[in-house]
Amino acid sequence: MKKARFWNQPCPNKNCKCCGQINAGNIRCISTYMTKSGKRRIFQCKNCGETFSETRDTVFFDLRTPEEKVMMALKMILVQVSLSGISFVLGIKEETILNWLDRAFQKAEEINQVLLKDLPVTEIQLDEMWSFVRRKISKQAKSGMESPQEADDGRQWIWVSYAPEFRLILAMVAGPRTFETALTLIQMTARIVLGIPCFFSDGFSCYMRALIESYHKIKVFSKTGKRGRPKDPIKEPHPDLVYGQVIKERKGSRIIRVTYRIKCGTKRLAQLGLKISTTLLERLNLTLRQSLAPLARKTLGFSKERKNLRKQIVFFQAFYNFARPHMSLREKVSETTKPFEQRWVSKTPGMAAGLTDHVWTFRELLTVKLAQAP
Repeated sequence: MKKARFWNQPCPNKNCKCCGQINAGNIRCISTYMTKSGKRRIFQCKNCGETFSETRDTVFFDLRTPEEKVMMALKMILVQVSLSGISFVLGIKEETILNWLDRAFQKAEEINQVLLKDLPVTEIQLDEMWSFVRRKISKQAKSGMESPQEADDGRQWIWVSYAPEFRLILAMVAGPRTFETALTLIQMTARIVLGIPCFFSDGFSCYMRALIESYHKIKVFSKTGKRGRPKDPIKEPHPDLVYGQVIKERKGSRIIRVTYRIKCGTKRLAQLGLKISTTLLERLNLTLRQSLAPLARKTLGFSKERKNLRKQIVFFQAFYNFARPHMSLREKVSETTKPFEQRWVSKTPGMAAGLTDHVWTFRELLTVKLAQAP
């Protein structure tokens, strides 16, 4: 029998002192059972006596459908196939596919929570991509075409923060084009990165307010000796905050002028030697539109609920970061021209950022169990 340290299974009992720990010597295999997908193990924690299946806390737990069929449906979600198309090809109800998507979303959220933290990022690109849910104009939009913050239909933009040095997607949010959604994106990003990186975006005005809300210092006004109270304290940009904008002027569908603006942090930007750019994130937008059916233009595959759209983009984020090799990150290992000899080693954004040491398989993405802090 293999030693306990090789099982890579944490105890799921929250009342156990070994809960969330991997390879702590407390897990042993006590039996096996057969499923449609093959043999599976049952483990036991020697500390608390809790027994659990190999598939517990994974996408496949307590499913009667073969794992290959579940993986096929989830893969099709990531290659621009609509729910109705997946349902027709695999003979599965759309409600069942959405249930599997919810499981994949929860696993992706767990991966992001455990691995995406304390990242030494120096530059972050911000952008928002137009999409809509159910209808292009919300029923709650009283004036104009933009959806209000509380609306779940109409224009729902995909907000992305991106670390170009690692090609890593830091955070993704689905919501209307408002200050509240911009603030949500910045706050999610701030919890992931170390220090205060440089931020670059398009000319959307709400980013500046959101950045000051997250990275600021309080300016207190002293008494002047005159009648009345002094001014209330105000928030000013943090001295280390750098924010630049790329302003594109269009004439019809053509870009006629590009202007670069530095909103704050000019001195630090010059010291770091960085250039204001959102090029790599704009290229990521194309990848998103080619990968997810709700984001494709002029299609009937749009999302009917905002929560389902959010589940798809978060699932894609985990897949993109850990299971999808990026061409620009690959490393050359040999100069040989001999056939069938490996010349390149594939790398994912997660490997570039030091979050993992290998390219995850798709099944690993759906079943990985990570050590969590007690």
